[in-house]
Amino acid sequence: MNTVPRSADVLIVGGGLAGLVAANRCRQLGYSVVVAEKGQGADYRCNSRFATGVFHISYQDVMDPHGALERVIETATSETADRNQMSAIARNGRRVVRWLQNEGGQFIVVGPARWQRWVLAPPTPRQAGLNWPGRAGDVLLRRLRANLTRRGGTFSERTRVTGLKPGSSPWRWLAELELEGGSVSLGARQVVFADGGFQGDAALVREHIGAAPDEYVQRGAGTGGGDCLRMAMGLNASLSNLSRFYGHVLSVDAFTNNRLWPLPWIDELAASGLVVDRHGTRFLDEGLGGVYIANELVRSGNALGAFALFDSRVWQGPGRETVIPSNPLLKRHGATMFVAPDIAELAALMSVPADRLLETVNAYNDTVRTRRTETLAPKRSDQHYEPYAMLEPPFYAMPICAGITYTMGGIRIDGGARVLDNDRRPIKGLYAAGACTGGLEGGGDVGYVGGLIKASVFGLLSAESIAASS
Repeated sequence: MNTVPRSADVLIVGGGLAGLVAANRCRQLGYSVVVAEKGQGADYRCNSRFATGVFHISYQDVMDPHGALERVIETATSETADRNQMSAIARNGRRVVRWLQNEGGQFIVVGPARWQRWVLAPPTPRQAGLNWPGRAGDVLLRRLRANLTRRGGTFSERTRVTGLKPGSSPWRWLAELELEGGSVSLGARQVVFADGGFQGDAALVREHIGAAPDEYVQRGAGTGGGDCLRMAMGLNASLSNLSRFYGHVLSVDAFTNNRLWPLPWIDELAASGLVVDRHGTRFLDEGLGGVYIANELVRSGNALGAFALFDSRVWQGPGRETVIPSNPLLKRHGATMFVAPDIAELAALMSVPADRLLETVNAYNDTVRTRRTETLAPKRSDQHYEPYAMLEPPFYAMPICAGITYTMGGIRIDGGARVLDNDRRPIKGLYAAGACTGGLEGGGDVGYVGGLIKASVFGLLSAESIAASS
C-alpha cells in the first residue's frame, strides 16, 4: 500500500509536465510537496510523455520579444485570450525553457520553421504510430521526477485525489486521497490542480464538446479524467468555455489501426485541399487548419462521414513537408485512400453523389483560380494554408476523423496561475496549471497557443505565486 505524508505545504494533483514543474519549483523555494499521480510505474501515462516535444507559442519562437508574442497569441485566438494569461505566456516562455535546460532538459532544432527551434531531444522519430519511450517528453518527465526525489519531494503513484474542501489551521485545505488499499486525508496549505483536462472522461466530453465516444479518437494518453474540474466546480471556481479541444485530423482507420494514431496527422492534406461530407458538400473553412477542422468535424455532426480531397500536387507537396509526413506513412501503414483519374470515378469510390461532388469541386476550383475563395459558402480562408485546386490527377479522397489530444477549456486562472472564483477573484491557496485550465486557448476559430508551453509556464508561476503569497 502506498504511504503519503498526512500533510504538506503544497499538494499537486497530477504528475505531468505542469505538475512536475510546479513541484520542483516549490522545492527550490523551500516548500514541502506531495505530487498525487493516479498512474503507476516509471512510464505512467500522460499527454506530456506522449508529446512530440515542440515548445512554441502559437507556432512562433519562444525567444521572440514578448510584445511580438502577445500579438501572435491575439491573432491566433481572435483576441479572445485572457490578457493576463497571454502576457504571462509571452513574458515567461523564454525563461521557462532556460529553467528546463537547467533541470537537464535538452533541446534541438528540427526544421527551418520558427516554431521548430526548441524541440526536446531525443526527438520523436519520423515514423507512424506512438513512439515515445526514451524520447522527448518521456525523457524530460523522467528527469524532472528524479530531480524532485533528489530534492526531497514526495511523488505518490496510484494516488487519486477524489475530493477537496476547506480545512482548518494550519491546513487551508483537506484533500481526500484514494490509494491502493484504502483512502486517507491530507492537509495542505496550498493546492495546485494539474491533472491534464477532461478528455479522458466520456461523459464530460459528451456534455461539453458534444461528441459521443465512438465519434472521435483519443490522440493522447486519455488520462485527463476531469477530477480537478469537478473539484473546482465544487469550490465555486470560474470556468471558461469547455466546448473546444486541441487535436488533429486523422485517417478514420485510426479507430482500429494503431499505426495511424497519434501520428501521422493529415492536417496539411485537409487544409491544402477541401473537406466534404457524405453528400459531397463542403461544410467548413479548411484554411483555418487541422485543429479547427477536427473541432468542426465534431460540432457539425460529420465526425463519421467526412473526406479530405486533394490532388497529386498536395500529396507530393504538403503531404511530404510535415515533421511526421503523411506521405508515404499513410499508404505504408494501410490507411484507406480512394484514388481515381477523375472526379466522377472518385465519387463512385467514395459512394457520394457524383453530380454534387463535381459541383463542389468545380466551384472550389473556380474560386481558387480567381483568388476569391472567401466567396465560397462556407468561405475558404487562405491566411494560414494556401488552397490547391483539384487539377492534377490522380485525385485522392481520404475518410477522416477527429483526434482529441486535450481539452482547451477549464478552470479559469489569472496570470499567476491563481484559480479565480465566479466573481473573478483569486481563491486563496488554490492554483491550476496545464490542460485543466481555461481562458487562453480555444477562442475564435479554436485558437491554439501550445500545450507544453502552457503547462510549463503556469506550473512555474503557480509555485512562484505560492511563494509570493507566503
